[in-house]
Amino acid sequence: MAKELWRPPADVRDRTRIGAFLRWLSSERGLEFDGYQDLWQWSVDQPAVFWQAIWDHFEVVAHEPPAAALPDARMPGAEWFPGARLNYAEHVLRMPGVADGEPVVLAYSQTREPVTLTAAELREQVRRAQATLRRLGVTRGDRVAAYAPNIPETFVLMLATAALGAVFSSCAPEFGTRSVVDRWQQIEPKVLVAVDGYRYGDKAVDRRPEVAAIRAALPSLEAFVEIPYLHGAGEVWDRTDEPLTFAPVPFDHPLYVLYSSGTTGLPKPIVHGHGGILLEHLKMLALHHDLGPGDRFFWFTTTGWMMWNYLVSGPAVGAAVVLVDGNPAHPDLGWLWRVAAESGTTYFGTSAPFLLSCRKAGVVPKDLADLSALRGVGSTGAPLPPEGFEWVYEAVSDRVLLASASGGTDVCTAFVGGVPLLPVRAGEIACRALGARVEAYAADGTPVVGELGELVITAPMPSMPVGFWGDTDGSRYADAYFGTYPGVWRHGDWITIDETGACVITGRSDATLNRGGVRLGTSEFYSVVEALDEVVDSVVVHLEDPAGGAGELLLFVVLRPELTLDDALRARIARELRTALSPRHVPDQVFQVDAVPRTLSGKKLEVPVKRILTGTPVDRAAAKGALANPESLRYFEAVRLARQ
Repeated sequence: MAKELWRPPADVRDRTRIGAFLRWLSSERGLEFDGYQDLWQWSVDQPAVFWQAIWDHFEVVAHEPPAAALPDARMPGAEWFPGARLNYAEHVLRMPGVADGEPVVLAYSQTREPVTLTAAELREQVRRAQATLRRLGVTRGDRVAAYAPNIPETFVLMLATAALGAVFSSCAPEFGTRSVVDRWQQIEPKVLVAVDGYRYGDKAVDRRPEVAAIRAALPSLEAFVEIPYLHGAGEVWDRTDEPLTFAPVPFDHPLYVLYSSGTTGLPKPIVHGHGGILLEHLKMLALHHDLGPGDRFFWFTTTGWMMWNYLVSGPAVGAAVVLVDGNPAHPDLGWLWRVAAESGTTYFGTSAPFLLSCRKAGVVPKDLADLSALRGVGSTGAPLPPEGFEWVYEAVSDRVLLASASGGTDVCTAFVGGVPLLPVRAGEIACRALGARVEAYAADGTPVVGELGELVITAPMPSMPVGFWGDTDGSRYADAYFGTYPGVWRHGDWITIDETGACVITGRSDATLNRGGVRLGTSEFYSVVEALDEVVDSVVVHLEDPAGGAGELLLFVVLRPELTLDDALRARIARELRTALSPRHVPDQVFQVDAVPRTLSGKKLEVPVKRILTGTPVDRAAAKGALANPESLRYFEAVRLARQ
């Protein structure tokens, strides 16, 4: 069993929101549970009862009550809370337990001075933004697009849009014109709100030319609003006396459109609904992250990643949100930790690569800043290896609940993660989330325990997409998730689930290394290679042999600027992999490249590399607009040509 790093205190049920939920289930429903696994099993065996309990426990406001919780549980096509009329923005702005004068948004930026909004000020900003949208002709169902960073104005705009029953969509301003147009041409926005630019570290980035090009490429636009962010300051929203109102909409009414990475074609426009997002985020933020009044919730994210949508639901459970815009490594890797101290952050969310970068750089956050308020640390975006867990408890705090979590844009949440009721063990995801029936499937489609399998979800979740925008018959949606196992959601990751419910995700199933019939996950591979001081980044692919042989395992490394790959370093890499993992993990060849291709949200991409190496032209191997560094693909084309 993996090393235990944290254990719940004896009075955990008295001190946490999930403990309060258990007491409520006992008093209001007559239900008793032995422990988390027992609670989880009930939540997935009785989904209608469980999600109705979430609705009732968090006192969801319905302008019209639902006829039932889940009258049709088939996938795809599950029907949640039919007849209900509600509004997501109304629940976020309800801010339970937060007084009007208390801070609810704390924003830090490398472009301007910090901004704080109280609960009353946030409501006032949303009221004015809603009046602005009304003046511009926005009504229920219209799309409002934001080309803006993680700043209060973007949050305000999303809430104002949702309050009207209109549909929100955001792209981070680091997205290039092509990436933005590929997304928004599909949804035909009526209004565009955009910043004039931003500062990334000490670099000013003017985005006015890109904004002009985006406007020219979107004939559906009827109005444009500029946020003066880089080139000065000024009012964005109208000053009027119009009251703030909330349009009662059906449970599955579109709230916002998120997008797949679009690495192999147009990004999929994933539509999420008011009710599903509300219930899912109430559950996760309160019961799994233990967030509530008095908490300050931070996750480092851009508005182009679903973690932004997840973060800004914080006020719905009474937590203030900490918004950060800028370069996380400027002026050094200690910046975010210092922001956490200044803001009084109680929950610090980030990516696994950021935590590992801090570890590799020798950063000791607890020596850089006062992190005494910190109770939780969240990690996502990639599997966090055991050494990452141990670093958090050694260098950040030995008191925090560390949760490595995984989910996706598709569900706008994590379906595996942490919970206060369970211990934290190095390298393990503690549990499957409540209401998420996650299983591992063998190749023949049967569930397995303690073995590597395809991550599947075998019962509906309310935050599964309403559908894809424009997919009128639902065929694209069905094919994307249910094409492999009819009636079962296939997510595309490899997972191992043990008998306690703890999980280990070992990478994307479409990037799996298969040597001699043994499947090897990429995450443990990267953990070893990137622990070497010389290696900055890496990507590994396996090229199958059409004749049925073992194929080739190829490793590509990005080294520190002053270094060149030589036979001595190749031998050291091979030795480390053989010792730490197995002889099967030793690559057949190692190449030095200048960069590893990554999505705009920072995820490395093995599949386009594999396509290029097997002869697919670069322009067809990946949609360049979906990559943070599309020029990196040329390095692999050069390797392919050299190998011919």
